[in-house]
Amino acid sequence: MKEITRSTLSHYDREGARFRDATRNHDVSQNYVALLDAIEAMPPFTLLDFGCGPGRDLAHFRRLGHEAIGLDGSKALVELARADSGCEVLHQDFIELDLPAAHFDGVFANASLFHVPRSALPEVLLKLNRCLKPRGVLFTSNPRGDDQEGYSGERYGCYYTLESWRRLVTGAGFEELHHYYRPPGLPIEQQPWLASVWRKT
Repeated sequence: MKEITRSTLSHYDREGARFRDATRNHDVSQNYVALLDAIEAMPPFTLLDFGCGPGRDLAHFRRLGHEAIGLDGSKALVELARADSGCEVLHQDFIELDLPAAHFDGVFANASLFHVPRSALPEVLLKLNRCLKPRGVLFTSNPRGDDQEGYSGERYGCYYTLESWRRLVTGAGFEELHHYYRPPGLPIEQQPWLASVWRKT
């Protein structure tokens, strides 16, 4: 497990600036809306950007007036996110999380949870559940697949069907609100991303 994590994080530590430049202008506005519209609390919200990368989404949430806190396992990405967003960013390995209980209104896990090995994912999801306030919201977006798991270069990934993803997330105490495939407006065979929105039960 530690070797899987080390290899993935080493890639992002080395490629952090290039990754930031390549993803800076990605349009994930559909995902922002999916998370924020599902939160029942009164704004501003306290949000955890899980796997915040170089801070693009943190900066967006902060501009909207929310208290956004980032988390990433890559030291290089944490430093970039702090500099680019001005937000607090936690440097934590995904499989060794230490999060406050019942603290966040929403967790935004955009293109991050698929890096968690399947054997570790149930515990990670439970910890995300515990860090949410009652009826808090979890947003996830992952590349979809046929339940395969393994390395793509140095990075480790798990690629789930909708049915498998549902079993894993509901098993951690969430109820599904809705899901969709991305990018929008394309035939499903051209939509490699599965996005889903969940409420803490």
